[in-house]
Amino acid sequence: MMKAPPSSCLLLGAPLALLLVVVFVLPSLRPPKLGSDGPGAVCGRRATTTNVAAVAPPQDLEPELSLLIGILTTPSRRERRDIVRMAYALQPPPARARVDVRFVFCNVTNPVDAALVALEIRRHGDVVVLDCAENMNDGKTYAYLSSVPRLFASAPYDYVMKADDDTYLRVAALVEELRGKPRGDLYLGRGFPVGDDPAPFMHGMGYVVSWDVAEWVSGNEEILRNNDTRGHEDRLLGKWLNAGGRGKNRCNLKPRMYDVHWDVDNFWPDTVAVHRLKDNRRWAAVFRYFNVTAGIAPSNLYHLP
Repeated sequence: MMKAPPSSCLLLGAPLALLLVVVFVLPSLRPPKLGSDGPGAVCGRRATTTNVAAVAPPQDLEPELSLLIGILTTPSRRERRDIVRMAYALQPPPARARVDVRFVFCNVTNPVDAALVALEIRRHGDVVVLDCAENMNDGKTYAYLSSVPRLFASAPYDYVMKADDDTYLRVAALVEELRGKPRGDLYLGRGFPVGDDPAPFMHGMGYVVSWDVAEWVSGNEEILRNNDTRGHEDRLLGKWLNAGGRGKNRCNLKPRMYDVHWDVDNFWPDTVAVHRLKDNRRWAAVFRYFNVTAGIAPSNLYHLP
């Protein structure tokens, strides 16, 4: 299980506006190598294996890559964050990779939310509060991507991910996809086709950019000058990158990243991400399918079906 990280914060103003830089490190354990059919040169199929992570490598090996996963959510969605935290804590950690998971808010203005978020910060240390008004499609993703290079300048990541809080990521599978990919000018996710272009932008359920792309977004003054942060955030990111000639190394992980609708039993064994887990019933179905709850020791203290 992942260990709770230390945390540090910068207080911005009442009742709560924090910039938190914390480390949530997944320990090393060799994961399964799952296959992928990608459309481009950087998306070739990897070797597969049926052994789910039985061998732990030496703990003194340096990570081969680092990934920041920012889960955009809102202060009031505490139950969802608890579910997501447990979901990732119980996954087999990826081999030789540093993966840090953060829950990303804008300013927390409600005093009740502020007090409860403060408890989460003390207990888990996995919260980032940006200096913006809470929103979904009014600049929050821009605020996140543009802030990351500054907030984590002392320990840059190879890759930065934005994910929704109704997305279940299989972190080891995602890391294996990234392991052989370029560390520069990368844009990876589920491509959304428009006309003859198979992936002008990646679906907002979750996408990854390399560190240099996040730096480019942060330093691109035209985005703010043109007031180009309002609208569907996934399409906007694709628009910025296309206009700037960035994200040329594109990797489309469709169909391994997909939506679940009413049929909650339609999962894939080599899944990287499942989206639209809007209620606990769908989260429970995901956990059952991927054996997240397997391995509970027998006890007379509980009786579960």
